[in-house]
Amino acid sequence: MLSVGRGGTTAWRAALVVAVVVQLVVLYAPSAGGAAGVPHLDKLVHAAVFAAVAVTGRRAGLPAGPLLAVLLGHAVLSEVLQGALLPGRSGDPLDAVADAAGAVLGLRAARTGESAPRAVGAGDRLGG
Repeated sequence: MLSVGRGGTTAWRAALVVAVVVQLVVLYAPSAGGAAGVPHLDKLVHAAVFAAVAVTGRRAGLPAGPLLAVLLGHAVLSEVLQGALLPGRSGDPLDAVADAAGAVLGLRAARTGESAPRAVGAGDRLGG
């Protein structure tokens, strides 16, 4: 099982690498044309890949502030690069908004998981 520790774990670091690779493929691979008939699916995908990097980054031990700054910067930069350099892709400011929302939601989800109270088990002593 993946554990949450101050310094992170090898498993969470590996998960972070996978999340970053998936994010880079989603953002910079040639467009496949999108899913016909599913409005705004691309926005959900953008939010999901940024949330995945945020969650795994925190669980790997990265500090929230710098992680959020990098993710927000990448959200904007990726749209600029898509619009300026990638044939068949276009920069969409709403994608950057979805990216930012995913990053913030991912950080909140990671924080919630870190601060969740531990369940009291049958073998735990109460009151002493």
